[in-house]
Amino acid sequence: MTEQKITPWTVEAEKDGEKMTTINYDKIISQFGCEKCTQGLFREFQEATGKPLHRFLRRDLAFAHRDFEKVIECAKKNEEFFIYTGRGPSSESMHLGHAMPFIFCKYLQDTFGAPLVIQITDDEKFLCKNITLDNSREYGRNNIKDIIAFGFDPDLTYIFSNFESSHVFMENILKTSKSISLNEAMKVFGFDESTNIGMIDFPSKQIAAGFSSSYPFLKKNMLCLIPCAVDQDPFFRLARDKCKALGERKPASLYLGLLPDLQGTNRKMSASDQKSAIFLNDGPNDVENKINKLAFSGGKETVEEHRRLGGDPSIDVAYQYLRYFLEDDEELLRLKEGYEKGAILSGEMKAYCIRVVQQFLEEYQRRRSEVTDEVVEQFKSLDKFKANLNEKLSKFKI
Repeated sequence: MTEQKITPWTVEAEKDGEKMTTINYDKIISQFGCEKCTQGLFREFQEATGKPLHRFLRRDLAFAHRDFEKVIECAKKNEEFFIYTGRGPSSESMHLGHAMPFIFCKYLQDTFGAPLVIQITDDEKFLCKNITLDNSREYGRNNIKDIIAFGFDPDLTYIFSNFESSHVFMENILKTSKSISLNEAMKVFGFDESTNIGMIDFPSKQIAAGFSSSYPFLKKNMLCLIPCAVDQDPFFRLARDKCKALGERKPASLYLGLLPDLQGTNRKMSASDQKSAIFLNDGPNDVENKINKLAFSGGKETVEEHRRLGGDPSIDVAYQYLRYFLEDDEELLRLKEGYEKGAILSGEMKAYCIRVVQQFLEEYQRRRSEVTDEVVEQFKSLDKFKANLNEKLSKFKI
């Protein structure tokens, strides 16, 4: 058996011969030293906000955190904080896995009325992928439109490209770089002698983006909440380690599970493999063909055997996608129990999943078609954002 590997650039579950495995999230919590989310914590969140819990919270898809209780305290005291997340553009269109943090950030922004900063790490993707500078810029422009289509408030959301705007917080980047030794970077991020020096320097930009002092329109020492996929934890674990030396407030984080690869629950969905991913610009036929032909099944080899023994939803990709996209908890439980008992077949689970994903993409693509270059400039404008933010925060209430 080979060990599980989780870094910002590689996600692989343990390998056990030919057996399909899943990512061990309890092991991640132990390895990274973060806190396990509990329904008690989420009940406290619900009481503080008075808002319904998102399905990601109800189903423990947000499974780990650092200092999320401090965010809840801010809500109780009506104290301001900001939300920060990012996107590394490596393809013309984002895929369903990339959508998870943005779906969640939309919910959090709506719940708290908090400002949101979204960093487009187009520089990092040039450094770590076999793409040109022009590719990286173009992917970034397209992905910004993809992100806006999730429905963020333009008055409370600032989206910036590292290529274009990271100079705004260069002082914080330099301070962060100076605080991190090469040995630390190699240990935390898995860099080695073959890593280009651009990649070694990059983490400082992602770390510095989590400090409110990096943005002229935010108050100094505001708490930052970072909702993201758990493979990004090394950046923010190191950020927390360096905060005291940098005179910054430790960011809080809330970690989501990773949407599986179409071909198995042992890997996350990848934009570099067409057989791995469902993209946000895929049509209904693409979705149907990919799920029917490629999605790994937790069912048995024959109908008779499946009826007798039932299937395993924990490794069934169609069911796992429904955990993220199907809103109805009772219906999800019915599907799970029916699959385990053999009453629901693999083909039926896939058919249900296809309908749900097609509906999500139909609604999403309608919104995406309305995102113009002028709309993008609204989200990228620093001056307009500052003016709108001051007005909005004067009414900051849960």
